[in-house]
Amino acid sequence: MTQVVSVRTDSSYAGGRWAAAFAAAGRGMRRAMGMLAVVGGGLLMVAGLVLAVLPGHLGIPVLAVGLILVLRNSRRARRSFIVLQRRHPRFVFPVRRLIRREPEVFPVLWQQTLRFERTVFPRRWRRAGHWRRKYLRRQRR
Repeated sequence: MTQVVSVRTDSSYAGGRWAAAFAAAGRGMRRAMGMLAVVGGGLLMVAGLVLAVLPGHLGIPVLAVGLILVLRNSRRARRSFIVLQRRHPRFVFPVRRLIRREPEVFPVLWQQTLRFERTVFPRRWRRAGHWRRKYLRRQRR
């Protein structure tokens, strides 16, 4: 089944005069909302950094939400994030796992705990792996 569509090109069409103006206003509004989302995401990232330093773990989720807002609405930020990801994949991979649609929060926290422990403590002081094997071992049947 085919359908015939006609397009008016004459300037006497009343909606034609305003259609371009409405389209331009819509594009401007979309651009303004995108910029507002980038600014809001930047503020959330700053707040997340401040909260990450304070006791408690509220900073990381706030930082992730701010990063999501910025990356979804800014092409330049996306390009910079991709460049950073290619240069330092070990540091960016946990962030990428946290900003997915269904984030893997506990595996990322565990991986970062082990990495922090390996970086800071000598081998004889490391306890996270020992505690996991002792308390979280699956029961054998």
